[in-house]
Amino acid sequence: MERQKVMERGEKAGVSSSSNGGGEVDVVAEMMDVIEAVGLYVGYRRTQRKECLNLVRRLKLLLPLLEEIKEIGNYKSVSSEALKTSLVNLDKAFLGAKKLLKKCSCGSKIYLAMESEAVMSSFHAVYDKLNQALDDLPYDELGISVEVKEQVELTRMQLKRAKRRADTQDIELAMDMMVVFSKKDDRNADSAILERLASKLELHAIPDLKAEEVAVRKLVKERGVHNAESIQQINDLLGKFKQIAGVDETIVLDGPFSSKNLQRCRSLLIPHEFLCPITLEIMVDPVIVATGQTYERESIQKWLNSNHRTCPKTGQNLDHLSLASNFALKNLIQQWCEKNNYELPKKDACLGSDGISAELIEEISSLVQNLSSCEFEVRREAIKKIRMLAKENPDNRILIANYGGIPPLVQLLSYQDSNIQEHAVTALLNLSIDETNKILVAREGAIPAIVEILQHGTNEARENSAAALFSLSMLDENKVLIGALNAIRPLVHLLQNGTVRGKKDAATALFNLSLNQTNKSRAIKAGIIPALLHLLEEKNLGMIDEALSILLLIASHPEGRNEIGKLSFIKTLVEIIRNGTPKNKECALSVLLQLGLHNSSIILAALQYGVYEHLVELAKSGTNRAQRKANSILQHISKYEHIP
Repeated sequence: MERQKVMERGEKAGVSSSSNGGGEVDVVAEMMDVIEAVGLYVGYRRTQRKECLNLVRRLKLLLPLLEEIKEIGNYKSVSSEALKTSLVNLDKAFLGAKKLLKKCSCGSKIYLAMESEAVMSSFHAVYDKLNQALDDLPYDELGISVEVKEQVELTRMQLKRAKRRADTQDIELAMDMMVVFSKKDDRNADSAILERLASKLELHAIPDLKAEEVAVRKLVKERGVHNAESIQQINDLLGKFKQIAGVDETIVLDGPFSSKNLQRCRSLLIPHEFLCPITLEIMVDPVIVATGQTYERESIQKWLNSNHRTCPKTGQNLDHLSLASNFALKNLIQQWCEKNNYELPKKDACLGSDGISAELIEEISSLVQNLSSCEFEVRREAIKKIRMLAKENPDNRILIANYGGIPPLVQLLSYQDSNIQEHAVTALLNLSIDETNKILVAREGAIPAIVEILQHGTNEARENSAAALFSLSMLDENKVLIGALNAIRPLVHLLQNGTVRGKKDAATALFNLSLNQTNKSRAIKAGIIPALLHLLEEKNLGMIDEALSILLLIASHPEGRNEIGKLSFIKTLVEIIRNGTPKNKECALSVLLQLGLHNSSIILAALQYGVYEHLVELAKSGTNRAQRKANSILQHISKYEHIP
């Protein structure tokens, strides 16, 4: 309750100074309330967490200044307009900081990730306002102590340094967002990307997903997103995250009379205790988990089968996975249904106690056994069927692994028949979408055999080998292992010589592997830079963004910058800045900035190719990200006296 009062006081900050004649005492008190309020904010979104914590810490460093101003008696009698103005400006800067921190504490996680660079520019604007207001304060007139002045100066230096700092965005997250929102074909490995995104955005637990839905609805109501396409993208992605978590629920944002809302109105008639916390539907077979919470058996089993080991409602770790029937509640539900003439949904009699078909379990068990059959046709049919089952849904992937399907599939990677190899590597690709299976596949020694198929298999087998390595490389320990087992050179070869789909598979795998510093060096030695330059020149492939994203990673490595400088790359980069799509231009500017910050000759070469006028144009009329990148490059250029 006390925390709520403090936060409410912070919400009202800035009102009294304008309503009772502009008294400085109130302004200072308001700023102190803001510091107290932001200190209580929790749950900063992962994409902005570090910046939020830094801003809160810097605001707290200014608390001694405010306390000293409040305690000094003579400032009340100062009639200086400059003092009043500077205090009001500082108050506005504090309120701006608080508004931004609140947005990053309870705003939509997906939206904040999509607009991470725009949000970063909001932080920079707050830094500027704080710095300017602190610079304008008449410290001598107020009689501020030397110690406090020194602390304020330290804070100002930190604010300036934060403003100058280069972007530190999570490139892996940015690449995943780009793939999810711009993908042109429905790839199996995309499910793995979605799972990684859900983990990075902390949207894999049901309470988090419910909170995100509320935040998205609020975002739409406040018209915080004007682009209908962006709204739909956020909506679709949230729906996919819910599917991954085992919540089969369509999210509707189109007004108060949607079918989902009408369905919820009906559910309000049912006592809350009778509704499953996951599906919000009346329970037919309620069971109790280790934390004492009750769920519908089928929905909690689905949650557990998706490798969750926490209670969806409380978030607590489960000491065990046993489910105990809640007979008392089941009887109460049945009595209520009889009294209110309510018909319970019928359960499928073919389903086992865990909600999985007994026939499916028997089929998978039989297929796994057939993988080791002496008869070629029996083995081939079994592996084809397992490949398709693993593609269909998460439950099948877990069942196949639980019934011992991964070891024989790994053995079949070395089978002499190319058709068997192709089915085996594709089945393992589909199975590796599951996070636990990634560990099992690598532990069984699959990676060397997958690399072998990548080098010598059929076209489809090579493509799916690349996709499998991409999926496996989502675990950091697998990135190291895959790089050490010489997978990068054949991936670069596929990037150069594969089909369009093969090139895309290789690009996503190489991007992921190049997040590891040692693998960057391996990729450079394997000739990745000429291959990427070729992708930039072959515009009909539609892989410019992918190529530039990998180049941005490579450009962070000294060997990569040296190699890029030897090629006619800058001319191509300037051409993209001139004629590319808005997204192309953003990526090209990012690469040019990364290169130029370490090598002035790169900037000079770009100027010779006529980049200056395009930078000026993009700084005025480009996308938000393009404007920021263009301005950063122009600021860097201004250091050279002979540049206009």
